[in-house]
Amino acid sequence: MDYLKLPKIELHLHLDCSLSYEVVKKLDPRITPEIYADEFQASPKCTDLVDYIKRALKGADLMQTKEALHLVTLDLFDQLKAENVIYAEIRFAPLQHLQEGLTPFEVVETVNLAVEEGIAQTGVEVGIILCTLRHFSRAQSMETVKLVETFQGTHVVGFDIASDEAGFPITNHIDAFAYARERGFSVTAHAGEAKGAESVWETLLHFYPSRIGHGVRSVEDPKLMVFLKEEDIHLEVCPTSNLHTHVVDKIEDHPADRIYNSGVSMSINTDGRTVSNVSLTEEYEKLEKVFAWEKAHFMKCNLEAIRHAFISEEKKADLRKRLLAGFGQV
Repeated sequence: MDYLKLPKIELHLHLDCSLSYEVVKKLDPRITPEIYADEFQASPKCTDLVDYIKRALKGADLMQTKEALHLVTLDLFDQLKAENVIYAEIRFAPLQHLQEGLTPFEVVETVNLAVEEGIAQTGVEVGIILCTLRHFSRAQSMETVKLVETFQGTHVVGFDIASDEAGFPITNHIDAFAYARERGFSVTAHAGEAKGAESVWETLLHFYPSRIGHGVRSVEDPKLMVFLKEEDIHLEVCPTSNLHTHVVDKIEDHPADRIYNSGVSMSINTDGRTVSNVSLTEEYEKLEKVFAWEKAHFMKCNLEAIRHAFISEEKKADLRKRLLAGFGQV
């Protein structure tokens, strides 16, 4: 199967973890391919989620000006277009891009304008998810969710919490997620990656997301799997990333196949294309090789991604048409 030709949806994609070497070289000509591989990519030296995040920070450090944010965003559009991704939701934490004097508003505005340009240039549809981070204060989380509110009606489509779930409690972020819920914002949340099923339960019961970023350790609790299915909570599964952060020791141990067979809604994603050194096409190829997944598996995951995307029903209907047409042709 030529998975490159298949139309694809990607819901879990970090902007600051997806810088190609070409754009990194433009932003800092001193960075050689060897430095890029050693410092920006996780494989094979990553030890855990915290180590993975350190490599993600390398990308964010280069994204501190309007020009850099613009270049990185359009660079990601080129990557998406190259492997026939027809819709993606890209996420980032605006408060990580203030080192050289940009305001949070300017950061989001710059990425939003770049997304507008990228859509026009490539035809790839993209939404933006703004992230708070586990180690942020209550005030920082509130500031981030209010940016979602400020940019309602633009390409900003949702709110998320990311970073080290094992190292920081949810306490500082409950108010921000309540604010999002009261205003009807679309919400996803990282959980069930560095911690087990209890992290997913905690996140569901306090943040009320419709999707969980990763969530793969939900398989450790059969009651949770039933709850996810009954409540139609979508899991944004990122197999290679989970290997790098030692959620699993080898790809054969990954629970993607068990989650799929359980009937829990799920999609396949890269998480960070640079940090995990992987494309969505390569993720599909791994699942075919390891679990004997076929075209029907990927069509179902992509249809589920569309169903849970943070976009209008009209846009979902158009994406379904394009997806089914593309799968029928390949």
